[in-house]
Amino acid sequence: MTFHSRSVTSGRLAAALALVASLALSACVSTPGPQVKGPGLCKADGLEWAVGKPADEATMRKLSAQSGAGLVNPIGPDTITTRDLRQDRLRVFIDKQNVITAVRCE
Repeated sequence: MTFHSRSVTSGRLAAALALVASLALSACVSTPGPQVKGPGLCKADGLEWAVGKPADEATMRKLSAQSGAGLVNPIGPDTITTRDLRQDRLRVFIDKQNVITAVRCE
């Protein structure tokens, strides 16, 4: 009889943990991403102003809006990147001091 009550308690604990995990995951997915206006194609013309600026939220939002990119990808000094080219991606290269060193559509 003791074994049976432990099984029930373990089952309830597992169900509670599953519920908490699913609620936590649903909270992450429910946040909408940035709204992209237009085709989402990246254009880096005129974005040189960002080089030397801090990579803060305001600068990244301005880069996103001015480039028209569907995806803004911050690249830190230790970030490993792929060599695939995407017409909708703006890569913002950032140094260890969180300063933008380059901005490219790739």
